[in-house]
Amino acid sequence: MDTKIGSLDTCKPPCSDLASPPNGAVSTIQSSVPATPLVNPSESTLGRHLARRLVQIGATDVFSVPGDFNLTLLDHLIAEPGLNLIGCCNELNAGYAADGYARSRGVGACVVTFTVGGLSVLNAIAGAYSENLPLICIVGGPNSNDYGTNRILHHTIGLPDFSQELRCFQTVTCYQAVVNNLEDAHELIDTAVSTALKESKPVYISVACNLPAIPHPTFSREPVPFSLSPKLSNEMGLEAAVEAAAEFLNKAVKPVLVAGPKMRVAKACNAFVELADACGYAVAVMPSAKGLVPEHHPHFIGTYWGAVSTAFFSVGYSLLLKKEKAVILQPDRVVIANGPAFGCVLMKDFLKALSKRLKSNTTAYENYHRIYVPEGQPPKCEPKEPLRVNVLFQHIQKMLSSETAVIAETGDSWFNCQKLKLPKGCGYEFQMQYGSIGWSVGATLGYAQSVPEKRVIACIGDGSFQVTAQDVSTMLRCGQKTIIFLINNGGYTIEVEIHDGPYNVIKNWNYTGLVDAIHNGEGKCWTTKVFCEEELIEAIENATGPKKDCLCFIEVLVHKDDTSKELLEWGSRVSAANSRPPNPQ
Repeated sequence: MDTKIGSLDTCKPPCSDLASPPNGAVSTIQSSVPATPLVNPSESTLGRHLARRLVQIGATDVFSVPGDFNLTLLDHLIAEPGLNLIGCCNELNAGYAADGYARSRGVGACVVTFTVGGLSVLNAIAGAYSENLPLICIVGGPNSNDYGTNRILHHTIGLPDFSQELRCFQTVTCYQAVVNNLEDAHELIDTAVSTALKESKPVYISVACNLPAIPHPTFSREPVPFSLSPKLSNEMGLEAAVEAAAEFLNKAVKPVLVAGPKMRVAKACNAFVELADACGYAVAVMPSAKGLVPEHHPHFIGTYWGAVSTAFFSVGYSLLLKKEKAVILQPDRVVIANGPAFGCVLMKDFLKALSKRLKSNTTAYENYHRIYVPEGQPPKCEPKEPLRVNVLFQHIQKMLSSETAVIAETGDSWFNCQKLKLPKGCGYEFQMQYGSIGWSVGATLGYAQSVPEKRVIACIGDGSFQVTAQDVSTMLRCGQKTIIFLINNGGYTIEVEIHDGPYNVIKNWNYTGLVDAIHNGEGKCWTTKVFCEEELIEAIENATGPKKDCLCFIEVLVHKDDTSKELLEWGSRVSAANSRPPNPQ
């Protein structure tokens, strides 16, 4: 029997709301599907069906940029009572917003126009693909009558070939649907949306601009909630994998659990904690999994990031994970040391079963605890001393609670935010794998829209902010109450530490003045500049007190060489990797 999914079943970590479905719901499993009501014939259109599907799966906010090929479709999205269409300043930010939204809600969606919009949003879709996020990218395409006519259309590169955009999306989406006739539109749309949910990857849907408003019999009923076959473990393979892993791990002297980002797509966060509770192993996270594991867990020891790991991490500063000493899990595969390997074994099933077979072993945590020295506090600032970055993050740490979420931009904020201790329920996101600078502005917009009950704290460098700053405007239009710390150190600091040059110095902006101009008296916004700790304390008191209902933009001016030691180490290693000479031929 198939499983009827009424809302997306996503991983809800015990420490945060990351990737939780709407309202924290889980999928409803029913044995029968009731008949769906008929739709008014004049409303049985492609546009309405697509709008209803988006609402059904939890994408109740859709990020868009209008263009002449998608305007009729946008009319139908606006007409859907359960859907909120959010206009963004550019397509790249619309894609980033859908990315941020999907991290919290479990699925996101954006709508752009043909080619000029599609190729603009492509970078954001690639990032979502790298992070295993289900994202529905909808493009308004040419009139269905223009396909195969050899015509050259506007918004193209001047060739009578409409497939350029499609070919670009093929490598960064798991399914592509070009809807240019109504006969198979229902099937194509539903297959695309369901594939995004099953594969946890972006999909591409192109809809001919003349089709959204035309009634068709295939849309005559309300869309039936998706019936997706549940993924099941091979029971014999699961038992064999658990037996082999238990034998391997029960012989280990100092075993450690290291959580990775695939736990999100595998919906295995709770199972991981269940295993950690049962076995007593020390618990660490890879940087890209921060926020997926509760950091208040009694055996949590920090972040494993190779050479820039948390201090006193038990595997040291330079060792990589040795395959012959590891059990490595993929969402549906288990590999024990150099073999054996077991396929068709779901990560969450494996972790739950393994928790019942492992002997308790607290040796690694005890060794860690024995040598651990609590991190020191930054030296106390002299009165009016120029603000240091470590002092800034000391104060950001005090702001965190179950009612906040942190968005960390690519750059030194990666490293500084990694050192934050997340309290129970505090959200956390950053784009580790793809690392596109500017991602955080759009992602903050999308994440904050998906969880309005949380106060989002975004840490963004000046160089990254210059890439995508416009959509602070959309945050204001949406009435968001985000706190943005704009860290102004005069350039692309992360690039400086990899390879310095004059190209890493950027034109300084009056950032608070820019945001004030964007605000323009519409919406609630408060800005300030801080140069020292006293001004920072006052700014945070204002942002969390009298200005708590405003979007708060705090520009923090720091020295250009004030970077984390982790960035210095990481930058030198990236530089060495990038500058390796060609292998001898």
